[in-house]
Amino acid sequence: MAISLQKNKPLSLAKENSGLKNIIAGLGWDQASVGGQKVDCDVSVFMLGANGKLPEEAFFIFYNNLKSPDDAVKHLGDNRDGLGDGDDESILIDLSKMDSRVEFLYFAVTIHESESRGHHFGNVMNSYINIRNSNDNTILCQYKLEEAFDHQDSVIIASLSRNGGEWHVEGLGQAFAGGLGTLIELYQ
Repeated sequence: MAISLQKNKPLSLAKENSGLKNIIAGLGWDQASVGGQKVDCDVSVFMLGANGKLPEEAFFIFYNNLKSPDDAVKHLGDNRDGLGDGDDESILIDLSKMDSRVEFLYFAVTIHESESRGHHFGNVMNSYINIRNSNDNTILCQYKLEEAFDHQDSVIIASLSRNGGEWHVEGLGQAFAGGLGTLIELYQ
């Protein structure tokens, strides 16, 4: 049974899953339309060093850069409307290939063209992140984003962090305004 993550309470992925190396981060949300336009959420990953910054620009994984230089993180592509059941966008992660400079993975969900379309996370319902064991697709843990975040268009939904050789996952739910550009400035 999947563990429900609580905001700001890290959980070791290795405790219950010895030898875990390959995971899937699946993000989902319900389809929504505002002003006749579908709300388009995008998932990205910031692979950060101990200093909280990208070691290189190529460690920012999103719909225009689908693979990290170390081949550890692969984005499976863009979903523009949240239509359908299950995860809307997924990211494959091979923890054994992770560049030694990377200490944190921050998972961000942003709303495409939010400012021009007047979209924000108050329009998005049932957002979540699932962390799955990619060997058998079982959900190891899930974090549901329960806050509305009206007038915010970006959310750092969760993180993975190295801790003494083990990887921990944590639900964050930190909202921002300013779109993906604001987050890129923060982590460059």
